[in-house]
Amino acid sequence: MAADQAPTPLAEAVDVTKRYGETVALDRAGIRIMPGQTHALVGRNGAGKSTLVSILTGLQAPDEGEVRFDGEPAPRLADRDAWRQRVACVYQKSTIIPQLTVAENLYLNRHAAFVNWPDLRRKAAALLETWSVDVDVRLPAGELDVEQRQFVEIARALSFGARFIILDEPTAQLDAAAIARLFARIRTLQEQGVTFLFISHHLQEIYEICDTVTVFRDARHILTTSVAGLPHAELVAALAGEAAGLAGASSRTAVPAGAGVVLGVRGLAYGDAYREIGFEIQDGEIVGLAGAAGSGRTELAETIAGLRAADSGTIEVAGRVPSPGSVPDALAAGVGFVPRDRHHQGFVPMMSIADNATMTVPERLGEAGLISGRRRDRLAGTLIANLAIKTPGPGLPVMGLSGGNQQKVVMARALASDPRLLVLITPTAGVDVKSKEFLLGKVEETAAKGTGVLIASDELDDLRLCDRLLVMFQGRVVAEMAAGWHDHDVVAAMEGVRLDA
Repeated sequence: MAADQAPTPLAEAVDVTKRYGETVALDRAGIRIMPGQTHALVGRNGAGKSTLVSILTGLQAPDEGEVRFDGEPAPRLADRDAWRQRVACVYQKSTIIPQLTVAENLYLNRHAAFVNWPDLRRKAAALLETWSVDVDVRLPAGELDVEQRQFVEIARALSFGARFIILDEPTAQLDAAAIARLFARIRTLQEQGVTFLFISHHLQEIYEICDTVTVFRDARHILTTSVAGLPHAELVAALAGEAAGLAGASSRTAVPAGAGVVLGVRGLAYGDAYREIGFEIQDGEIVGLAGAAGSGRTELAETIAGLRAADSGTIEVAGRVPSPGSVPDALAAGVGFVPRDRHHQGFVPMMSIADNATMTVPERLGEAGLISGRRRDRLAGTLIANLAIKTPGPGLPVMGLSGGNQQKVVMARALASDPRLLVLITPTAGVDVKSKEFLLGKVEETAAKGTGVLIASDELDDLRLCDRLLVMFQGRVVAEMAAGWHDHDVVAAMEGVRLDA
């Protein structure tokens, strides 16, 4: 190679654009991954990371731009064997089939017509030995722990000939000792010529294991640089950008000093999701629960809403202690709830707006368990007007509405019971800016009437109206911030890094 000739990237995406309808998932984005490195790809939710992975692995084609391996154009999408020889992804959700043995998983769909089982097990054992994976190939894969499954998936990918492995949130379900072993294995495999693209929400891990980092934000490439010497503050700034969109400071008046306590959480713990959580919310106070994926914020909010039963601790709502894991008890205590995924948790698509919006208050719709259609439609009409839902009438199925109006129906249902406590998980996900402004304005209006509000989200726009912000990282509250916080400080706390490092 000539002295002035740059090395060829092992994998690269050049000016890649991908659209889903009106949504631009990637906007002329790119990445260059050099051989033998562990290259980090980071970005907040919606930055375009998952879309890039699907394009780099040949699951979908870009609308514009190009993918190359070793300087050559990527294979045709239909040629799966050619893709497997170039790249593989170990996903956060395992693709191992638990009912099959390790050996069967390693050579799945690669068996001869008649399987020589002893020979298959010998080949599988030799493969694992080659890559120093200490697992009994005769075991059912369902008996493996998360760490072992990951190593088996890496070995399976390498057996196809790929020397470029994408690790998608590989530490999300591992404890500290297992993470240390994973990082040791990555370093060993690097020495054997394997290249990694490492995707993680935990920025400190980037400094521990990666050589280079690429930052995506708002579907675009923002930064690629060496990790060594990169100040934490600069990485956080690249992730967060400048405040935009709904960036204006809230004009809310302070909660009166003598306000009552509507929510009391004490010593709450739930598996590995969160532990030793305690806080209070006063009447009329809006409290944000910020955290990246895997921080425990969603599980904590769902516990308060009655969808999960905590292992220990207590929840008190307006002086009442609901039965753990009981949605009816939470409703009876005065909890209104907007789940994180409206399509799977928020509404029944074929049912009418009226039925969806009023399903939490059947006692107001009739007597002796019988629902009056007239009462239902009258209440639904009030909710439709209050939430400015654009519809020809309450009988329209929710599936016929736009995304923003569907979310308004979910909010209407949460408010139908006149809740004492409103629990919202990413309440403006997937809605347009106008609908987002309206929904957040409705939250402020509800709080002004004395309802306590908990907003669990990683979207900073959702959190700007909060009186206080509790930031979660790896299952614990690591920071509390008053209104007026700076984006960079919140993102740093959510990602587990110190800006003075």
